[in-house]
Amino acid sequence: MFRSKRNALVKRLWKHRITNNETDSTTETVEDLEIKSVAQSMLKRLDEKQLQLLVDSVESKGGETTDCVLLPVGDLKLGRRMVAPHILCCQIWRWPGISENVELKRLLCCSSINDQTHICCNPYHWNVQMSAHCRLDTERVKINTGNVFSYCLINMNGKSTETGLTPTAHRQYYSEVEDLSEDIPSRCGGPHWCSIAYWELRQRVGRLFTVFNPSISVFQNLPHGDGMSLEILQNKPNLESVKRTREKIGFGIILSKEADGVWVYNRSSYPIFVNSPTLDDPESRTLIVRKVLPGYSIKIYDFELAKELELSRDPALLDGPFDPCSIRISFAKGWGPFYSRQFVTSCPCWLEILLNIKR
Repeated sequence: MFRSKRNALVKRLWKHRITNNETDSTTETVEDLEIKSVAQSMLKRLDEKQLQLLVDSVESKGGETTDCVLLPVGDLKLGRRMVAPHILCCQIWRWPGISENVELKRLLCCSSINDQTHICCNPYHWNVQMSAHCRLDTERVKINTGNVFSYCLINMNGKSTETGLTPTAHRQYYSEVEDLSEDIPSRCGGPHWCSIAYWELRQRVGRLFTVFNPSISVFQNLPHGDGMSLEILQNKPNLESVKRTREKIGFGIILSKEADGVWVYNRSSYPIFVNSPTLDDPESRTLIVRKVLPGYSIKIYDFELAKELELSRDPALLDGPFDPCSIRISFAKGWGPFYSRQFVTSCPCWLEILLNIKR
């Protein structure tokens, strides 16, 4: 009886594997058979409870909160190469194309980080770490130095106005939204580490969401969601573009404050787009928007770099609204020269992250 249940769990796991061969997933190649053999050997080390945890995690695609699935530290032999068990699990159930040398990052929910003898093999406790300085998937919003340019300044009542400004000799950091500090207890020294404003185009929806815990989920729908539910905040959509984008948010993102900075993890099925002062190039006259793919994470605010920028930035070169602790994240839709949307206020669904960082 127990053996048949274990076998059933293993079969369910193998059924949910992700393959590169999308045309005929029922046909197993020699490599598939090799991976299957190694995977089944690996899964035999798990007891029934941990197998069930792994099934719950894989079948919910990370939507369910699940504990660590632990295996002894040590590489597995896969053909002529060696692979760590957590990398193999990620290749089977999340990213079949990643290499053994990929840089993976744990989520804060992974409690086995200090375990020296075991490694967590729950594939949804891991994400692919993007470099904050990588030029890949980068959109640049070039500022026209010869002409007056405009951007949207949004008032506290959620309405927007267009304003023209003449560019300065140095690329400015500016926020498309007016300071929202009146809505929160304090921007400096309060017990919360950030507040989140949700926007649909130029209209702010709901009040600020104040964050006290080290990490926060922002989502449209989760099986057992705990965090900031956009579904509760949203108005009835008048525009089809807003409605379609809402449907793409899904599991949304996880924001986490860690020792080195603030990270965002994209747990939805569509890319997110991020702009932050510490992701910009201080010596470039551009505003950089980074594209973060599903399952990827990036450090969107670097504490040390923020301090350096504060010391090196010349206030005389700044023109217009400026908030060094403001981050913008757009769901599914980017903005910049490769899109019809030039400003974040043209994106259907986006967030303004207001950091409460002592400076």
